[in-house]
Amino acid sequence: MQDRVKYEYAIIRIVPKVERGEFFNVGVLLFSKSKKFLGVQFHIDEKKLAVFSADLDLDYLNEYLGAWKLICEGAPSSGVIGEMELTDRFRWLAASRSTIIQTSQTHTGLCHDPEKELEVIFKKQVM
Repeated sequence: MQDRVKYEYAIIRIVPKVERGEFFNVGVLLFSKSKKFLGVQFHIDEKKLAVFSADLDLDYLNEYLGAWKLICEGAPSSGVIGEMELTDRFRWLAASRSTIIQTSQTHTGLCHDPEKELEVIFKKQVM
């Protein structure tokens, strides 16, 4: 157990009509301070999106979440938020918001490899 590290994660949700409170999971945001890892995986099921709301633009949502990926990577094109410390970037992305793209509460766990754990959680919660 000593070689396992703590991680935190949040589920990314699409909330097509915020006033209705209905949502479906589209991704996972995972952070491990000790491994200096911040990653995101997402996939928006086009058919599921159409059932919830035909008004939403799939390309726009994918572009928006693609910006989250750039922030996780600290890419120069991610702007001021991408320049923040890793912990601050995670907290900013996982912050509570009342928009179409939201995150769940933050959860914690222990793992050997945060990148592999991201994949496991993604498959379980999204796919």
